[in-house]
Amino acid sequence: MTDTDQIRAARFTAGKQVLDAIDGEAGRKVIDSLADIAPELGHQIVAWGFGDIYARPDLQPAQRQLVTLGALTALGGCEAQLEVHIGAALNVGLSPQEITETFLHTSVYCGFPKALNAVAVARTVFTERDLIPEPDPL
Repeated sequence: MTDTDQIRAARFTAGKQVLDAIDGEAGRKVIDSLADIAPELGHQIVAWGFGDIYARPDLQPAQRQLVTLGALTALGGCEAQLEVHIGAALNVGLSPQEITETFLHTSVYCGFPKALNAVAVARTVFTERDLIPEPDPL
């Protein structure tokens, strides 16, 4: 194995640890879904995205997820990625209220339709995790 191959493998291993800690099974499924058609994209998501970027020390994992949720909401059309990152946000300690407040805040900058789409994805994730709160009595 060349030095370049060793560095490449080490970056992937480091990124995989971060990915597993943040996204768990959902992250692995994303990478696995790329194995047959775009394995290099999967490698770069793990090695660069998680090994080099997510592992940086200046933002905590919860802060990174807030930024990610805001960016994905603003982009629009990223519902599959929002689903993974809403799960990741919960995994790193954000509450459903903090997540929905993030979408409310992004509505000011990117519009209600994109925020509503994000909330719809959150509803799905929260329902799967039994996190939909009981409604307050009127």
